[in-house]
Amino acid sequence: MGSNTGKEKQYFGTDGIRGHVGEYPITPDFMLKLGWAAGKVFARSGGLRSKILIGKDTRVSGYMFEAALEAGLASAGVDINMLGPMPTPAVAYLTRTFRAQAGIVISASHNAFQDNGIKFFAGDGTKLPDATELAIEAYLDNDLTTVASDQIGKVTRITDAAGRYIEYCKRTLPGNAVLQGLNIVVDCAHGSTYHIAANVFAELGASVKAIGVSPNGMNINQDCGSTAPERLVQEVLAQQADIGIAFDGDGDRVVMVDHLGNVVDGDELLYIIARDRRRRHVDFGGVVGTLMSNLGLELGLKALDVAFIRTDVGDRYVMEMLKKMNWQLGGESSGHVVCLDVTTTGDGIVCALQVLAAMTQTGASLHDLSRQMTKMPQHMVNVRVVSKSEVMSNPVVLAAVAEVERKLAGRGRVLLRPSGTEPLIRVMVEGDDEAVVIAHAEALADVVTESITS
Repeated sequence: MGSNTGKEKQYFGTDGIRGHVGEYPITPDFMLKLGWAAGKVFARSGGLRSKILIGKDTRVSGYMFEAALEAGLASAGVDINMLGPMPTPAVAYLTRTFRAQAGIVISASHNAFQDNGIKFFAGDGTKLPDATELAIEAYLDNDLTTVASDQIGKVTRITDAAGRYIEYCKRTLPGNAVLQGLNIVVDCAHGSTYHIAANVFAELGASVKAIGVSPNGMNINQDCGSTAPERLVQEVLAQQADIGIAFDGDGDRVVMVDHLGNVVDGDELLYIIARDRRRRHVDFGGVVGTLMSNLGLELGLKALDVAFIRTDVGDRYVMEMLKKMNWQLGGESSGHVVCLDVTTTGDGIVCALQVLAAMTQTGASLHDLSRQMTKMPQHMVNVRVVSKSEVMSNPVVLAAVAEVERKLAGRGRVLLRPSGTEPLIRVMVEGDDEAVVIAHAEALADVVTESITS
């Protein structure tokens, strides 16, 4: 089932269904119907009884949506395995190992607790193809019905899910790498890695200090984690640690901090992993980045004679291109990195382990490894809008973009793109002079803002 179905999806975006809690469709009644619709789709292939896993992050609304999805799935005659708080990539892994028909994650990833969302995984641990999402949406137009009482789905709680995933993560550490002697600070963003990440690194021999591991339902991603690494920077310097590792709320993103307090983003991590794979003579094909990937990544990979392709922003598009090219490595500057030779989706812990292996096996610090790639100055401004399409077609905005491109004169690039998950237009300018880049980005953002108020 490919991604070109020709039909527009009503609810599913680039990364599942996401929005503000209490605002349709992020409501209990919709989640009940969504669970039923998904159950009908995955129960259609007859024979053995279907089974779907449900995991969630630490948002307080997760309990509400978990119960609604459970009821919907059960009414469709599907059995449910409840995982509790679990990273998104863990749900992908456990869906495969339990031979389930699908996995569901209740999470809004890096967003604040007021948001929530739903992500689906197919039985092989990959995101659902468009055709399956459209099939689920088609059922949402039908009346909810309940199967016969003797066919109602049964619910089981998987009590050892965290331990299973911890062991899986440990097995992805390349070669004979060990973490003994490494002092690591881990920031779990009060999210779904709070009971997992520190254990992974500690069981591999590292000395670990964990922060962001006290979720209360409302502090997920709040001034912590991969989207706000300032506290991690302070802690790394205070502890004189070798490295800091920050995840987002659902654990599929990671950024790192070197021993000097410099933040190392997804582009740099992807470069480090690719360079280390090349050092170990591991064939990974090439690297897939996005329109937001730093030009320095492209130039650094070119120097290694590694092929590089850009795709639209979003892990869905990175995955599609990786499969098309039969390559193994891809990712985004946000820290969503995919290593298809060891996993099926973006996984913050697995990505971090690949980087730690490169450090321990070469004896180089994260600072040294990241400096082997020269980042180009890049500045992005998010502008909140009502209609993203109107801004993207506004002639005044388009003229302003063309003028900045003319001024950059081939020494940089401009990217204006609508967010796939939020009512934002992202204005990004990249070039070889940081002051010029910032000035152009801020000026373009002002033009976008004026275009929506005039």
